Amino acid sequence: ASVRLTPTTMLYSGKTPDGSHNLRSARYLYNELPVRIAHRIKGFRCLPFIIGCNPTILQVHELYIRAFQMLSDFPPITDTKTETQYCKMIRQLLDDHKDVVTMLAEGFRECRKHVQDESLIRSFLDNTLTSRLGIRMLATHHLTLYENNPDFVGIICTRLSPKRIIEKWVDFARRLCEHQYGSSPKVRINGHVAARYPYMPMPLDYILPELLKNAMRATMESHLDTPYNVPDIVVTIANNDIDFVIRFGFGLPTSRAYAEYLGGSLSIQSMQGIGTDVYLRLKHIDGKEESFRI
Repeated sequence: ASVRLTPTTMLYSGKTPDGSHNLRSARYLYNELPVRIAHRIKGFRCLPFIIGCNPTILQVHELYIRAFQMLSDFPPITDTKTETQYCKMIRQLLDDHKDVVTMLAEGFRECRKHVQDESLIRSFLDNTLTSRLGIRMLATHHLTLYENNPDFVGIICTRLSPKRIIEKWVDFARRLCEHQYGSSPKVRINGHVAARYPYMPMPLDYILPELLKNAMRATMESHLDTPYNVPDIVVTIANNDIDFVIRFGFGLPTSRAYAEYLGGSLSIQSMQGIGTDVYLRLKHIDGKEESFRI
């Protein structure tokens, strides 16, 4: 029977001394990945003809078809030897698909003039990107089960510090901003800065850079006349038993799709002349509340 794989089950099914968890995890992927890839291929086939024919989008479509063939042709996983070969193939596929987001962005930019229905493209992108995040999380989780890192169970960090991960992406976003505008706003992080809890850094690595880049761009562009007087961006961390909220200064549709996929939400509140607040709310995964499926 299929197991509902949630972060909570991933955290608590952890590791077994005899390595049987690796076989169990590989068999789950073996059954699950071809189905997910097939859904994505169907998504590509439902695109309007003129968009589906775009060379860049076609290239991504073909990557998915090739992945489906490789996954479907792989023999059943019966022992450690086949499981090791399976891991090798998964690594290869993750590498083959690493530029998919950039390629899709490029493809849709190229055929923007042919797009009559923006909402159709939005929903295709949301489905494709959240599905891709789920697939990459599952595959990377399986591959990292082999690593001996005391603070991690697969991709789940048992003591994640939101402050630390925000700081990492603040540095990244400030470098980009300085390259583009010559300077960047200061970022202040306040609230529950000492909070630590089990969570997966990986989806935050997708969401945080987008939100911070947008916050910086919006701040710089609204102060082009007064670059010496740019307000700080304030990031507030609020933590309770059920979920944690990170409040920013701006947001993006794809980040919202990711947040909803993770059982959370991303809401934007603008106040005329004052600025914009973005609330990223994500559920804890330690089992106090119903978890979300990956």
